[in-house]
Amino acid sequence: MTKPHLKPELNHAQLVQREAVSKAQLLQEKHSPLVSHIFTADPSAHVFNGKIYVYPSHDIQSDNEINDNGDQYAMRDYHVLSMEKIGGVVTDHGVALSLENVEWASEQLWAPDAAYKKGTYFFYFPARDKEGVFRIGVATSDKPAGPFKARPRPIEGAFSIDPAAFEDDDGKHYLYFGGLWGGQLEKWRKPYFDKNGKEPAKSEPALNAKVALLSDDMIEFAEVPKDVVVVDEYGEPLKAGDNHRRFFEASWVHKHNGIYYFSYSTGDTHKIAYATGTSPYGPFTYKGVILNPVLGWTNHHSITQFQDKWYLFYHDSSLSGGQSHLRCVKMAEIKHLKDGNIKTVTAYR
Repeated sequence: MTKPHLKPELNHAQLVQREAVSKAQLLQEKHSPLVSHIFTADPSAHVFNGKIYVYPSHDIQSDNEINDNGDQYAMRDYHVLSMEKIGGVVTDHGVALSLENVEWASEQLWAPDAAYKKGTYFFYFPARDKEGVFRIGVATSDKPAGPFKARPRPIEGAFSIDPAAFEDDDGKHYLYFGGLWGGQLEKWRKPYFDKNGKEPAKSEPALNAKVALLSDDMIEFAEVPKDVVVVDEYGEPLKAGDNHRRFFEASWVHKHNGIYYFSYSTGDTHKIAYATGTSPYGPFTYKGVILNPVLGWTNHHSITQFQDKWYLFYHDSSLSGGQSHLRCVKMAEIKHLKDGNIKTVTAYR
């Protein structure tokens, strides 16, 4: 008897992409891509020398399988964007750093960030090393747009993905990092990389992003990284099964009226959530959602102040018609409310 032909079951990333492609023609976008000549994602925005500089990842077409490990995100270089005013011309400064110029890396230049101190610009970026383990490296330049020169080895004690640099009012710099699934954070539950590492049970505390004070030279950690704990309104750490609120990836920290805001992606529920605290180390109390789900699988952002207003930089897959690994960077103004909360942004009409 001939067995019936069964279609292979789609993984979560494939299901989301198929749904996104079908929705792409129906959505009315509120915001336009900053650039459309290349695909960009994961925007980290900072104000340097009176201009907004955006440090995105650079998406490229790939034949890799679309899966929850993120193999389809095969980026190989970085560009830097800048603008002198909101709504003005956006300049692409070209390639700032390429994979072939990072001697310790093998593939996948994912979401980066940048910082400035004493005449030097520091560019933090994740990549897989020669063994396929994600590490975080640092490159330097005397210009905010680069080009950047990568150091010969990654930062000692840094791992996983999504570095985010934060400068506090006292001039100290901190680096936040970490991401689940493709970002391998669950494989670092032991003091070393365990390729068989799994997420906690749904009833257990969720895995946390990491944070470490940077050394004075900005190229190493000054301490062992600490957990960035997100708690509920009762002070209890969020559970691993609380995937509408728990941390997944894409850390970002900004400070407003003395309050530290830790924002992040919830990953498989596709929101940008936020929590508040009184220290750059946390703990942070969950408050709500900054950005509702966008077109595509990932949701990744940054928040910066420019000329007395605050802006959210994010990405979606509208430029490619819903292909999750070909994204475009956008921006929107956000409002801090009188009670300290942030008004939720919805990217579509």
